Amino acid sequence: MKALITVTFFILLSSSQVTAQRKCFSPATSISAQNVHAIENFTNQYIATNGSTIVTESAIIRIPVVIHNLYHFPEEKITDAQVAAQLETLNKSFRRQHADTANTPAHFKSLAADIEIEFHLATSDPRKRSTSGINRKYTPVKSWGPDDKMKMAAETGANAWDTKSYLNIWVCNMENYAGYASVIGGPADKDGIVISTTAFGDGFKTLVHEAGHWLNLKHLWGDEYCGDDGVADTPKQADYTVGCPTGIRRTCGNTTTGDMYMNYMDFTSDECVNLFTEGQKARMRALFANGGIRNSLLSSKGLDVPLIFESPLPDEAPQWLKPNLYPNPATTSMTLDLSYDARWIGKTIFIMNLSGQTVMTVAITAKVQPINISRLQPGMYFLATKKEDGESINQKFIKL
Repeated sequence: MKALITVTFFILLSSSQVTAQRKCFSPATSISAQNVHAIENFTNQYIATNGSTIVTESAIIRIPVVIHNLYHFPEEKITDAQVAAQLETLNKSFRRQHADTANTPAHFKSLAADIEIEFHLATSDPRKRSTSGINRKYTPVKSWGPDDKMKMAAETGANAWDTKSYLNIWVCNMENYAGYASVIGGPADKDGIVISTTAFGDGFKTLVHEAGHWLNLKHLWGDEYCGDDGVADTPKQADYTVGCPTGIRRTCGNTTTGDMYMNYMDFTSDECVNLFTEGQKARMRALFANGGIRNSLLSSKGLDVPLIFESPLPDEAPQWLKPNLYPNPATTSMTLDLSYDARWIGKTIFIMNLSGQTVMTVAITAKVQPINISRLQPGMYFLATKKEDGESINQKFIKL
């Protein structure tokens, strides 16, 4: 038996409006109903007994983070400073230390919570080697969709580190999407958060919202009109909020306090969200209790001193981002450099004369493919090949 669980994506209206109005795109994905019910029942039972209290050596839960930065163009390669600034925004939001908490309305201040959860770059990788916690990788893919392909090396993305021990965050070009979080209880190797490069850095709060989802928070409206988000101290509201409203906005009969549109789990603009509640805190921290789905993070070695210190191999981006055929003209041999996209390996090159007849075929076996043209008669020829995604190469060359 399967249950359809809604996965939420932020759709940007334009690349210049990341912090402005957002809309919600919610495709459905198939998740085991048994998993969903088990997690929800565990959460509700734990909260009923313990509230937000989780027994740890410290009240603060520290989560090891690895950031997989997939870039095609050099400007998509995020800097250490961007990462530091984004994690500072994330942690200040979760710890209720952000300056904008002063903007929380008086009638909601008593509900606002320090979640006592922090996110820190990993210092030790799954093999106990030293790491910066940032994995930068060139990819031939220019933009990604909300289909988890960026989480697979086989799709020229990056495989997750052990999701029982690390929060994996993929930062890549999502074009029309600001980000999304995996459905809790879904496939372990896809567990984590995806953020667009255009919504990552100083002051952006998309990651705060998605981290809430990753920790089992729902949208305030429960993804249906006047729905239930499973949290007692968030007022019911009709739907998501856009822009940056002020004053009391009443929907669904919440005449006393109005909507909590400044909550991180609404779609209000970044500059106008500033709180999680005590009820949301209890829901998130219940995941770390004994038997909870995030409990293994408490024993992660990701923030320990590494046992192995070695310099990581440098990320090598290609010198150019298109097919490069040289020399041209040529006498006996040519080279087709496809180092920008290893997915060409296994495809077939067709060489045609001016009449359109195929006079030669070459199997692509390497990213830098040699082509022996010594048997061709002097003249002009056309080289063509195509990948499954529709990308093609069509170039002419002269054989001397």
